[in-house]
Amino acid sequence: MKKRVIAVIAAVSVSTSAAAAAAFGIQQTIDVTGGISVFMDGNEIEMTDVNGDSVDAFLYNGTTYLPARAISEANGNTVAWDGETGRVDITSNGTVGENPNAARLIDQEDRYFIFDLSENVTRTEVTYTNRYGIELAADLYTSTELDETQQYPAIVIGPPYGGVKEQGPGVYANELAQRGFVVLAFDPSYNGESGGEPRHLSSPEIFSEDFSAGVDFLGSLDYVDREKIAALGICGSGGFAISAAAMDTRIKAVVTSAMYDISAMGNSLEGEDREEWIDGFSQQRWADFENGTPAYTRTYPEDAPLEDLPDDLTGTNIEWWTFYGLERGWHPNSGGSFTNTSMLPFSNYSLLDHIDEISPCPIMFITGDIAHSRSMSEEFYEMAAEPKELVIVPGAMHIDLYDRVDLIPFDEIETFLNEAFN
Repeated sequence: MKKRVIAVIAAVSVSTSAAAAAAFGIQQTIDVTGGISVFMDGNEIEMTDVNGDSVDAFLYNGTTYLPARAISEANGNTVAWDGETGRVDITSNGTVGENPNAARLIDQEDRYFIFDLSENVTRTEVTYTNRYGIELAADLYTSTELDETQQYPAIVIGPPYGGVKEQGPGVYANELAQRGFVVLAFDPSYNGESGGEPRHLSSPEIFSEDFSAGVDFLGSLDYVDREKIAALGICGSGGFAISAAAMDTRIKAVVTSAMYDISAMGNSLEGEDREEWIDGFSQQRWADFENGTPAYTRTYPEDAPLEDLPDDLTGTNIEWWTFYGLERGWHPNSGGSFTNTSMLPFSNYSLLDHIDEISPCPIMFITGDIAHSRSMSEEFYEMAAEPKELVIVPGAMHIDLYDRVDLIPFDEIETFLNEAFN
């Protein structure tokens, strides 16, 4: 069939020269093949122009031409045309083709923190990418008196296992920034506001890498001294921080607070117990594959904290719920759990195998005298080589070292890091 068409087709987000733009007004008659229907996800696209008039797709000289506006808008994007420059701009609205590794940032006014920011501290939301291409969301804390022409020591802080940056990491960062440190509190990959699919995944290697990615970012700031960057891990992140330091010599000091070695949960099992444990996760993989998504069950309430603890709690669950389930430490992004198969790689990955090889990088272990995790800090303190330090806080439970600024030994942390850096 014969159809009168514009001979020049505009490219997406490409501006033409004046001469080329003028060509848009040149028309000629060409032979094309019409009657082409276009389907997206099984549904036919109604192709119309900005005025609502029908626009045909057609085949010409071996190439199929589709109307940019109709196809783009069907993908949920916005199309703009500039007739003077001959430019088509297509703006993605993130509804189709969204990068699964991109950070999922929340509007600033909707963000929730379990503590009040000091008037002497500036908090800035930042993003950066780890070596797996996952965009991490973090908060950068600096003193309001920071002089960007000078260089300062820096700390990258990871949250408890299942926690987020607005909880314990922010509490520590808020205090340490007042003491002259540049502090980065981050959400681990696949969790909080950080990117990565599937959501709520846990990985010993990637969670360790997230500390090194924080070092990457801090070292890119002109006002950070690259030779004075430390890693601080709370609870489960203590193990990840040590693991990172064993692989990354740029980390010049490590502080763990209420440390947990998550990999010990799988590696401590033997014989039939280990086989049964691994087989359970292995069978779950069948279900995850068939369902197309990994199973995940959130532990703590998502919409709001509870006013009182559930009646059926026993053992350490009482302590966990006291922090994560009540107003004290509750956060909508902190479900306290991971996909059901997340523990499987920990059975084959020991985070602290090389703890005695980190020296001369010093390690500080902080624990409470009534913390249920105290024995773990003491055990790994004995395994670590010098220089090392063990601080036992009187009257402190495990969760007290998440947020109790009256108990967390910030003076000792400051002294330890300054000595490590000098």
